[in-house]
Amino acid sequence: SIDSKKNIPSNAPDKTVAAKPSRPEPKNKLVLEYIIYASPKLLYEFITEPSGLSEWFADDVNIIGNMYTFVWDGAKQQAEALNITEGKSIRLRWTDRPADYFFEFRIDKNELTHELSLVITDFAETPEEKNSLEVLWQGQVQRLMKVIGSKA
Repeated sequence: SIDSKKNIPSNAPDKTVAAKPSRPEPKNKLVLEYIIYASPKLLYEFITEPSGLSEWFADDVNIIGNMYTFVWDGAKQQAEALNITEGKSIRLRWTDRPADYFFEFRIDKNELTHELSLVITDFAETPEEKNSLEVLWQGQVQRLMKVIGSKA
């Protein structure tokens, strides 16, 4: 028999090939989502601006061009901004981590409930590190909620 829509025999092998990503994502991807009670504009400032980031994410933050320098207890770590979507998200890559590792802060709004979520994507180098990374992010986001005045 012939498939009338495709004009090919129905017993012909399926030649559909799924598009493969150019490079597989690293293992141990972590995606966390937190409901945040704040305006999208305010939340965006807290995830992209040095003054906002230094209130919850690091002790101090400086930006020169697309390079972010984060300071914790006097120790500096640099990250390169890979992508910034105004009012929505920022994706950064630690300069001392593999090139395909990144971390991202993304603001999502549920169209049904109008709740605002902060979605954090990060990568751990090992399964063990993934657990401690999740605990670290939970602590950081609790600090963010406290600073913003968002109830947990």
